[in-house]
Amino acid sequence: MTDKVVTSENPQEITEQQVVEYLRTHSEFFTNNEYLLKEIKLPHQSGKAISLAERQVHLFREQRDDLQRELADLIDIAKQNDQFFDKSKRLLMNLLEAQSLDEVIIVVEDSVHNDFGLEHCSLLLFGDRVEYPVSNVQMVSQIEAETVLGTLIESRRAVCGRFTADQLQCLFPDNSADISSAAVIPLRGTEVLGMFSLGSKGQDYFESGMGSLFLSYISDTLIRLLPPLLQREKAGSKAESVASLLD
Repeated sequence: MTDKVVTSENPQEITEQQVVEYLRTHSEFFTNNEYLLKEIKLPHQSGKAISLAERQVHLFREQRDDLQRELADLIDIAKQNDQFFDKSKRLLMNLLEAQSLDEVIIVVEDSVHNDFGLEHCSLLLFGDRVEYPVSNVQMVSQIEAETVLGTLIESRRAVCGRFTADQLQCLFPDNSADISSAAVIPLRGTEVLGMFSLGSKGQDYFESGMGSLFLSYISDTLIRLLPPLLQREKAGSKAESVASLLD
C-alpha cells in the first residue's frame, strides 16, 4: 500500500498575529528550539542583517546605556539639591540674624544675586511710608497694589511668566524696564504682608509652569520674620514722633 499525503485544497493561512499570540503563550519556544535564534535574521541600523540573539544583546546594551544615563541624571539632580540646600540654609541663617527690614533686604538680595545667580528681586510691603520711615524697603498701600496687581495678591502659590508694564512697575519700581519675565508670590500669613518677586531679562526664563520651590521657601521664611520687625520699626517711628513733640 502506498502512503498518501492528505492535503487540504484550501489550507488555512497562518497570520502574523497568530504567530505573535503563539509565541506569547509559549515563552519556552525558543528555549526548546534554540537553533532558530541563529537562523532568524533581523535588519540592523548598519544595514547588515544580524541574528535574533545578536539583536537581543544589542537591545540589552541599549537598555544598559539608558539606565546609566538615567542614573547620571539622578546623581546630577542629587548634587543640585545638595547645593540648593546649602544655599538655602545659608540664606535662612543670615535672615535669622537680621535685626531690621533693611538687613533683611541686604541678606535676600545678596543671596539671590550671588548664590542663586538671579538678576532681580523685590520685596514689596503693604503699608504707609510714614509709619516706616527708617527702612529703605519698597512700600505701597494695599489698596493701590490691589488696583494694579489684581488677582496676583489672592494667589496661594507662586505665579510665573510675563506681566503687564504696570504690574512690573508696581513690583519692581527701580528696574521694571529691565524685566521681561518674573515669578511672584504673596507674603501671606494671617494677612497679606506684601509681595516677593524675582525678575529676569529673559522672556522665557520664568515660564508659567516653572517650579517655584526657592520662591516659596523664601516667602515662608519672610512671613515668620517680618511681623516682629515691622512692629519694631512702627513702634520706633511712633517713639520718635512723640519725642519730637516733647522737644
